[in-house]
Amino acid sequence: MRIVTATVAALTLAVTALPAASAAPQGPPAATDGVWRMDGYGTLLVLGGAGLREYQTTAVSCMAGDTARRTGPGTYTTPDGTVLTVRAAGRAHARLTADGSAGHRRLTRIRALPAACTRPPSSDPRADFDVLWQTFEENYPFFAQKGVDWHAVRDRYRPQVHRNTTRTELFDIFSRMLRPLYDAHVAVKDGDRVFAEVRPGTEPPTRELDAKVKKFVVARDLKDATGRQDFAAGRITYADLRADLGYLRISGFGGYAGADAPYSAEQAELDRTLDTVLTPARTRHLKGLIIDLRVNGGGSDVLGLRIAARLTDTAYTAYAKRVRNDPSDPTRHTRPEPVPVVPADAPRYTGPVAVLTGGSTVSAGETFTQALLDRPGRTVRIGRPTQGVFSDVMMRRLADGMLFVLPNEEYLTRTGRTFDGTGIPPQLTEPVFTEEEFAHDRDSAFDRAVSVLTPRSPSHG
Repeated sequence: MRIVTATVAALTLAVTALPAASAAPQGPPAATDGVWRMDGYGTLLVLGGAGLREYQTTAVSCMAGDTARRTGPGTYTTPDGTVLTVRAAGRAHARLTADGSAGHRRLTRIRALPAACTRPPSSDPRADFDVLWQTFEENYPFFAQKGVDWHAVRDRYRPQVHRNTTRTELFDIFSRMLRPLYDAHVAVKDGDRVFAEVRPGTEPPTRELDAKVKKFVVARDLKDATGRQDFAAGRITYADLRADLGYLRISGFGGYAGADAPYSAEQAELDRTLDTVLTPARTRHLKGLIIDLRVNGGGSDVLGLRIAARLTDTAYTAYAKRVRNDPSDPTRHTRPEPVPVVPADAPRYTGPVAVLTGGSTVSAGETFTQALLDRPGRTVRIGRPTQGVFSDVMMRRLADGMLFVLPNEEYLTRTGRTFDGTGIPPQLTEPVFTEEEFAHDRDSAFDRAVSVLTPRSPSHG
């Protein structure tokens, strides 16, 4: 099974993000220097001198993880250019923010690293099994929802692992263990081999699918459009349709500024795109806007929030985030943190919006969809349910070099609902890029959106 693009990128980053923290010049001591435990996430952080070092922990393990170099007071930059900001909240607490991730992570100061963090990890394959199983046991929120008895999974597969189990055999065992979750934010990587599963009946948003769909949309839906332009390395397309409608296709929330570009460059490119598309003249005359997310591989939630900020004149809450934070009790979470949408200080479109979604709408494509649920003004969802994965992913590594990722967060509506597993449902159901639709040159969801948004002439009696 091919894996969702954003999760592949996360696993690739985990391979490369391990330079020595000492590479940065040492500055004066900071108020946040010391050892910190993150509320949820199974993570310890050591801050001080030249940078930051992560430790990935469970009840049975502690593994040195990623590093970041200190680049300013309370700021640290990872090898991929992501900026982490740590701000003290008294002597014993602090908050961490990361570029591209919505919300904050709460830190509590502890006296020292646990002794387990100072010992080399075991190379026994049984220890690798225990670390992966325990990481899911302590952090994964959705076993009950998925109908998976995780303890029964351990009882079935743990006896199959022994001292001489090969990495290939262990990878295959992990794949069999995790397949019944059908969670696109769960993956295992060993060299060139990657395991992941999407929700049954859906297709992952691969580059091939994106290219096929974009070609189809341009030829069919936009054949009479004007002013069509591609932006952000082709990830965003805009065109003016008849009847004063606009069409905005977004295939991801990242990859806008080229390979290895930092978040700041991604944000700047998105802002340039939105300034070009949502001009004062266009925001005045548009009667409706179609936002096409039907093939969207995810990326940065914050970039999605920046687009939502151009679609409202009134501040509102996009969603609230909470995290599993009790290793022994899956019903315990951090206090939900509201994530706001604040109107941008730039031209804004506040008229009717039709959002097109499908099973290939994944991750940040879904959090953006969720951020529009309570948008002031008329917003209608058309198509099929989204994939059903919202959380940032935790990246973890095993002693033998194998990598895995999993979710641990929930994104709540104002009524406390989540859409994990099922995806966000449409209000108007239409087929999305089925073989029959392609064969008969149909795009039912697009046509429905045009019909819903097209202003009606007043009837005359």
